[in-house]
Amino acid sequence: MRASASDIAEQFALLEAPQLPPRYNIAPSQPVAVIRLRPDANNQQRELTMMRWGLIPSWATDLTIGNRLINARSESVLEKPAFRAAMRRRRCLIPADGFYEWRKTAGGKQPYFVGMRDGRLFAFAGLWESWEGADHSYLESCTLLTTTANKLVADIHDRMPVILPSEAYGPWLDPAVPPAQAVALLGPFPAEQMTAYPVGTLVNNPQNDRPECIVPVAS
Repeated sequence: MRASASDIAEQFALLEAPQLPPRYNIAPSQPVAVIRLRPDANNQQRELTMMRWGLIPSWATDLTIGNRLINARSESVLEKPAFRAAMRRRRCLIPADGFYEWRKTAGGKQPYFVGMRDGRLFAFAGLWESWEGADHSYLESCTLLTTTANKLVADIHDRMPVILPSEAYGPWLDPAVPPAQAVALLGPFPAEQMTAYPVGTLVNNPQNDRPECIVPVAS
């Protein structure tokens, strides 16, 4: 994500947002920016905070479970013990201006950068959890919701992250909206508003986090 603090604050109706360093290749287990309703503000005020990508349920005894919970299928999220409580009370937005998907080819997997045609900021639907260890260490973590790919992304992969339209931000964050109703928001984003192009294999290594990751290459 490369957006300025002012753009993030305006897009997501925040009182303030920190200036975040630009990121070009965020990997699971790394910190990501998350927008949620402040737990200490009667669920009336949004805030941006950083969380580990890979949800760790409050009941987990091993933090490595987060490596397997980097995303959650929207079709079955209400049935999974790891996500049920978060769907009721801890839904969040994860701001981004693009994401990667990999297409299988005869020569291996070709990465693609996927974003909006106009380059604008958007938000994934997410869930967050808090975890406390026996030593009273504390960790907040998150996961992304996924859905069936739209026509654009389907040429690359059969799944895609859920991208919420701006009018769905409020209902998704509001814990007063029942989980079954919130799930109805989790469809594929319109393909005609999006674009995708091949990029180099630099993104295959999470240590590479620089502008060259999103430079187009010949397909």
